[in-house]
Amino acid sequence: MSSAHPAHPSLPRAWPGLAWLLAAALAWAVGGAAQAQPAASAWLTGFSGAAPGPAPESWHFTTLPHKNPTTFEVVRQDGKSVLKVQADDSYGNLVHPVRVALDGAASLAWRWQVERFVAGADLRSRSGDDGAAKLCVFFALPTDRLPFGERTRLALARSATGEDVPSETLCYVWDEKEAKNTVLPNAFTRRIRMWVLESGPAGTGAAGWRGERRNLLADYQRAFGDEAGGLQPDIVGVAVSADADNTAGHGLAFFGDLEMQGAPAAPQVQATLAP
Repeated sequence: MSSAHPAHPSLPRAWPGLAWLLAAALAWAVGGAAQAQPAASAWLTGFSGAAPGPAPESWHFTTLPHKNPTTFEVVRQDGKSVLKVQADDSYGNLVHPVRVALDGAASLAWRWQVERFVAGADLRSRSGDDGAAKLCVFFALPTDRLPFGERTRLALARSATGEDVPSETLCYVWDEKEAKNTVLPNAFTRRIRMWVLESGPAGTGAAGWRGERRNLLADYQRAFGDEAGGLQPDIVGVAVSADADNTAGHGLAFFGDLEMQGAPAAPQVQATLAP
């Protein structure tokens, strides 16, 4: 995993909601969207087989300029290797590129634990848009499905980075206050939808771990059905994320292995002009 912080142009002050999208694009630039197609059950490199230290190289770290970086490291806990995610007035994502078809077989499973929530976090406000544990999935919806204003903002992000920024992101969140199964737009941008899977403390140690398994097509349709018009865009990445930069707070979470099931997406077809 590279610890370098890729550079990019400064963000216009009028569009702070592009920050997350730009960070995702930076990870894309480091990791690259093109990769060999793995077996359907091995899309995501696990943490359990890694030695303590940096995350496996398939995962790529990114943050933003002038932000403290959230730390991601493999640690031993109860005899197992897991990913420790620590936010300290910081921002960061750990991204793994994939290219999976979004159909009824596409699923994502994982285990996670939150030991410390970010005090003052509030998913409904920009000043409180922080969280100790988020797991985000990127989708490649054709931009002609988006309203003009959304297309314009996305085009700016792509122009600023030179990368194909994902047009939609669904983030599963473990929040301290919001009710389970709450789904709402990100406080900065509708390109990101937040889905509260767990709410409140779950205890410490082995008893504090929760397991999840999500049908990605069903969740996508609930989160983005208002703009997708029945389309099922490819899944193009997964990110473990945590931030505490808006509240200047602190958060601590752990993730076990992430398992994505699904078929490889169809090859991208590029149009050519006849001679």
